Amino acid sequence: MAVGDTNTDDEGIARLVGEAAFRRVHLERLSNQTGSSGEQTLISSTEDLIPRPRGAALRVLLGELERSGISIAGTSFDAILLPSGSTIDFLDADNVRRLLPSITFVEIKSTKKPSVREDFGGFFFSLTEKEIEAARQLGDRHIVILQNLVTGKLLQTSVGEIATRSRSTTWQVSVQL
Repeated sequence: MAVGDTNTDDEGIARLVGEAAFRRVHLERLSNQTGSSGEQTLISSTEDLIPRPRGAALRVLLGELERSGISIAGTSFDAILLPSGSTIDFLDADNVRRLLPSITFVEIKSTKKPSVREDFGGFFFSLTEKEIEAARQLGDRHIVILQNLVTGKLLQTSVGEIATRSRSTTWQVSVQL
């Protein structure tokens, strides 16, 4: 492609748009395989916070959400917060259905940057379309926990509060050449 060649520019843009869905699914699969160490540390150190179920257990949870009129992606949250002292069997649809109204879906964003201030000012992170859509559908049953791994400080917030507080928003397409 030569610089200034508009025919191939249009084709390139069309290719990017066409591949965006494939790229998004691939990137989410890769990021979903292990999770971040910050997420894992927070989940393991918080009694009522449990990791997002996987496999059949995740299918049961998403199926019960769907039955209640909520359709979200399995990759749209990192953990689940249960009421204190509660336990859940994700393979038991009746148990999931009974507890569903009290489950809070949690997205965790962690940073190791020493430049992030106590109020989390200067914390740069992204929210995926699926995370935003889950927050919209779940309402108060969806939270975001910001975690500063340097100071150990946590901030519980919401996608709406983040959007209101953000100083800048940048939309992007992720590609690998």
